[in-house]
Amino acid sequence: MANFQEIIASEKPVLVDFSAEWCGPCKMMPPILKQVKDAMGDKVTIIKIDIDKNPSAASAYKVQSVPTLMIFKQGETKWRQSGVMQAGQLQQVVERYV
Repeated sequence: MANFQEIIASEKPVLVDFSAEWCGPCKMMPPILKQVKDAMGDKVTIIKIDIDKNPSAASAYKVQSVPTLMIFKQGETKWRQSGVMQAGQLQQVVERYV
């Protein structure tokens, strides 16, 4: 994926949503991620990665189930969880790394 390493090397936290078109629960994530983005604005970068289109990124981080959410900061994995999370919970997690 173009510049994935550059994106996750950021000083601010980067929330990555690993998902797939065929994954039902993944379809619940965009509005949740939008709520987090709306609440946090520029304090966080949120990107979505389709594991079928970016298998190398998925295998590099051993993503076996989707959705898998990960937070990176300065290129390091700070947190990860598989499954859908509510926006409020997710925002609390992200705020720990701001």
